[in-house]
Amino acid sequence: MNYYSTDKPNPRGEVCIWSPSTMSGYFKNPVKTKETLYGDWVCSGDVGMILPNGALKLFDRAKNIFKLSQGEYLAPEKLENVYVQSEWIAQIWIHWDSLHDFCVAIIGLAPDRMQKYCNKTGKKMSDDLLASP
Repeated sequence: MNYYSTDKPNPRGEVCIWSPSTMSGYFKNPVKTKETLYGDWVCSGDVGMILPNGALKLFDRAKNIFKLSQGEYLAPEKLENVYVQSEWIAQIWIHWDSLHDFCVAIIGLAPDRMQKYCNKTGKKMSDDLLASP
């Protein structure tokens, strides 16, 4: 995902944790243990960066990515977090299939925003209006 510990000025990459009290593995689940542990380090699946003041800022997920048929990687949570900031969108879900070269977003409109739009334009809130482009 082009995040590197050598990035300047802020190193970025997957956050890994080690301490004497971190887990040693999942109970009776060696596959999940192998996915999560790198030696004695627990790989969180979160992507973070070190800020100039030494603080850690989490800004992405490494484990929730998918690959489209043409080889492009996408992070659905990152896309969802960008789109849900729109005043028009109440909910969003992104679906993909690695056999296709596109993804699909299912979007729920914000009813209060739609009502404001209807009041402003004099239109009546209806299923036809919600289905219209």
